[in-house]
Amino acid sequence: MTGEMTKPIRTRFAPSPTGDLHVGSAHTTLFNWLFTRHHGGTVVLRIEDTDRKRLVERSLGSITDGLTWLGLDWDEGIEIDEQANPLPDRERGDYGPYMQSERQELYRQSAEWLVEHGHAYYCFCSPERLAQVRQERQAKNILPSGYDRHCRDLAPEDVQRRLAAGEGAVVRLKVPLEGVISFTDLVRGEIAVDARTLEDAVLLKSDGFPTYHLANVVDDHLMAITHILRAEEWIPTAPLHVLLYRAFDWEMPQIAHMVLLLGTDRKKLSKRHGSTSVQEFRANGIIPEALLNYLAIIGWSWDDKTEIFSKEELIEKFDLDRVKASSAIFDHQKLEWMNGQYINHILTLDEVTARALPYLREAGFVTDDTSPDYVKTVVALEKERIKRLSEVPEMTAYFFTPTVEYTIDALVSKKQKLTPELTLRVLAATRDAVAGGDVADLAGMETRLRGLADELGLKAGQVFMPIRVALSGRTATPGLFEMMHVLGQETCVARLGAAHEWLQEQGAVTAG
Repeated sequence: MTGEMTKPIRTRFAPSPTGDLHVGSAHTTLFNWLFTRHHGGTVVLRIEDTDRKRLVERSLGSITDGLTWLGLDWDEGIEIDEQANPLPDRERGDYGPYMQSERQELYRQSAEWLVEHGHAYYCFCSPERLAQVRQERQAKNILPSGYDRHCRDLAPEDVQRRLAAGEGAVVRLKVPLEGVISFTDLVRGEIAVDARTLEDAVLLKSDGFPTYHLANVVDDHLMAITHILRAEEWIPTAPLHVLLYRAFDWEMPQIAHMVLLLGTDRKKLSKRHGSTSVQEFRANGIIPEALLNYLAIIGWSWDDKTEIFSKEELIEKFDLDRVKASSAIFDHQKLEWMNGQYINHILTLDEVTARALPYLREAGFVTDDTSPDYVKTVVALEKERIKRLSEVPEMTAYFFTPTVEYTIDALVSKKQKLTPELTLRVLAATRDAVAGGDVADLAGMETRLRGLADELGLKAGQVFMPIRVALSGRTATPGLFEMMHVLGQETCVARLGAAHEWLQEQGAVTAG
């Protein structure tokens, strides 16, 4: 840990309800959560909904649902109902309201105070003028490139006259014209910025809503936030926030900027790399423990070898001194591998079965009448091959459907040097052999079918492959005899007979 902490730690999640919970936001939230839980602090959930044009209906419910699914709880903040109501129906904590749209009066008063004390000013420039100025300054490479401070030194009486006339205005921060603004980042160390490169940022918009700069500074102070952990893309805004804390004469929370998640091409993570929202990963069969674990080791490490951590282990071991400052790669294949590790080695069979059930129900394979023990047995067969829970219906479909489909190429394996005539002989003989045996006796059935291969003058694989395809419709399955046991004697005999009949109907041969 960096620095001595003299008061209880308070951190905040501050999502904007403009869409589903992005995995990058979940990553930053996780680091906040682990840091706070490690030090026994308080986690606040605050909703930054002041960008009214980008609000998405019901996204708040989606965000809180995603956090809850990941196991990231909070101690104070908004609560929503189970139907993902876009508005909170209750709050907990003493620093509310926790929706920024309900705190407008605080921001207005704060902005007016800054103006009255010479730290901010009213700007009446139209959007058209601002666009023209920005274009001209960028063409001439003038810094700051966005605004020319046209209204910074307007006479007070002129300002009051225009406000009284109802002329629209924003409030801008009066940034120093020279000097260096510096702050200490708990991960990156000292960061210094030349004031001449900074624009007089808008603090309060003409519609009365604050910008991020004003709202988050006011709220972090009034909510007694001690540590701000946010993504590195916000580093350029930090000097503006330093100036605001100085202007208000408030103690600035300690701040740390977490790495951005990049795709494997080292570009900012986006849809072109695959799933990006927590909801998408959930729908695609990623389990929360695996996603949480994987996010934790992106930008943080305990040592150079350990990758699997329980949530309790992460809380125990996590701290900022092991957080990396360099950008990190989000590798979907690595996440899928880790998901497989949890499914195959960490979760119990009962847990995997319970989590696979919704996918099987959605596919129509499992109903209330389906035997739970049968489902569990099927999942047990495939468990070691599952990487995503969403794969389970496709992988196990032949256990739940009355018939299966196949192709001649699958049944008549060229790799096994089979012909249609030979495959028909195999299917007819194995149908009789299975009917006269007991699929519950795995060893006995294997001995019987290997003996049949010898009688036919074939290798075991030449007999086993047509059986496998006839029973499942595919060439890759769990162990053949385990599969036969689960399918049962009657089904195995029926499917071997059906495959024999189907192959004859293809017209390849007429005898078998």
